[in-house]
Amino acid sequence: MLALAVLAAGGGYGLLALNYRIAGPAQRTVRLSVTTGETLAGAFDVLAARGALRHPRAVELYLRLTGVQPRMEIGVYDIPAHASPAQIVRMFEAGEVVLDHITVIDGVTFADFRAELDADPDVTATLRGKSDAQIMAALGHPGENPEGRFFPDTYSFAPGTTDLTLLRVAYRKMSAELRRIWAQRSSGLPVHSAYQALILASIIEKETGLAGERSRIAGVFVNRLRRGMPLQSDPTVIYALGKRYHGTLSAGDMRVKSPYNTYLHTGLPPTPICLPSKAALHAAVHPAKTRDLYFVATGKGGHVFSRTLARHDAQVLSYIRQLRQNRLQARRKARLEDGPKARHADSGHT
Repeated sequence: MLALAVLAAGGGYGLLALNYRIAGPAQRTVRLSVTTGETLAGAFDVLAARGALRHPRAVELYLRLTGVQPRMEIGVYDIPAHASPAQIVRMFEAGEVVLDHITVIDGVTFADFRAELDADPDVTATLRGKSDAQIMAALGHPGENPEGRFFPDTYSFAPGTTDLTLLRVAYRKMSAELRRIWAQRSSGLPVHSAYQALILASIIEKETGLAGERSRIAGVFVNRLRRGMPLQSDPTVIYALGKRYHGTLSAGDMRVKSPYNTYLHTGLPPTPICLPSKAALHAAVHPAKTRDLYFVATGKGGHVFSRTLARHDAQVLSYIRQLRQNRLQARRKARLEDGPKARHADSGHT
């Protein structure tokens, strides 16, 4: 304390204040990782060694004189070029850590989400090798099936964040979205709980990526549920097949024995089949008012809808013809592209 008093009395306080506010010496951004137990003095020493602080002890003296006791949020900081000590301290206090991002795409499965977390080098893995049941128990929801329970979105996080933390955030966001959307549902729906709406939304998500079709597809499924008709949704069969699915569905695949096979079983499957988007959730509880009972892909993007089986069968035949035409066009294009290559190769020989 005596040294500080002498320094202040001799005009040194002004120099300390000036040093605290003037631009720092760094010519480029300096990255600093602050871990648990890191002290402010230790962080200052690291920054000084990396050329971002001139006089770390002088900064400490100034903070003591002014009674400032800054706290440091744990994380990775990018200290900009020429940042003053005052700016650096403000960054520490505000927790302006570098954020990474992970994107969970609409319609992926929980297994896909887990694989994305496992592959991210900035996510601290604490759940690798654990079963889905163990993960749900760790999240505080033992006995729940994880499929569909996590909201697909882009999540920002500090490097070192655990996979459990990110799953918890995604779970809470889906729960909040589902509660909100279920509270605003249309009346008279044949789905009787928020979880059933989540299941239906997951099927809608996998059936179409076109925003303008979601509510109409929801309307078809709602009509079929009301009539006790099977949903006959290909994505549920694909989900049932799992790794046995190789890109196309065969007649045998459509007979797979599974509660997820909506060709064999009426009603909804037992769980969601993917992580549905907000738009799919909305469509599930706000279906279009339609008399349609069928839809089939056009082969050109989108679907065509029908009220009767006869009309639907005709549209299916049209779809098959379109697929054949697409294959023929692809083969012709391939031959045209290969022809010049072959002629060019032959021209090199005598």
